[in-house]
Amino acid sequence: MTNKILLSLPLLSCALLLAPSHAVAQAPDSSTSSPKQDIKDAGKDTGHAVKKTGQAIGKGTKTAAVKTKEGTETAAHKTAEGTKAAAEKTKQGTETAAHKTAEGTKTAAEKTKEGTETAAHKTATGTKKAVHSVAHGTAKTADKVEDKTAPKPPNP
Repeated sequence: MTNKILLSLPLLSCALLLAPSHAVAQAPDSSTSSPKQDIKDAGKDTGHAVKKTGQAIGKGTKTAAVKTKEGTETAAHKTAEGTKAAAEKTKQGTETAAHKTAEGTKTAAEKTKEGTETAAHKTATGTKKAVHSVAHGTAKTADKVEDKTAPKPPNP
């Protein structure tokens, strides 16, 4: 029930309590109706109105409780679905990140290996050139020293 209906029921019961008894009951017949009887009839009418109002309020309360329960169950179900979806997305993201990290590590290892091999090759080549250059320089220096230490022929 809506709030408007729930608010109108107590107002209706108050109106019935405050209404003059002749307005609620049938038109009084002066020969069969007395003020005492009118009061009894008004009391019965009020009792019936209160009973009906209570029943309507009870029905509205039950309906509200059922709707609240249904809404809570729906919210719990939607929350569970959202949590499962978020967990799945997190799992997928983690797997993708792990895969990309593994690929990056493999690539870095390969590049490091290639760089090390290139550096070793260049070092070996440079060392060979240096050794040859030093050997050549040493041989030249030895030849010069030999030329200077060799006995000179007499000058005529």
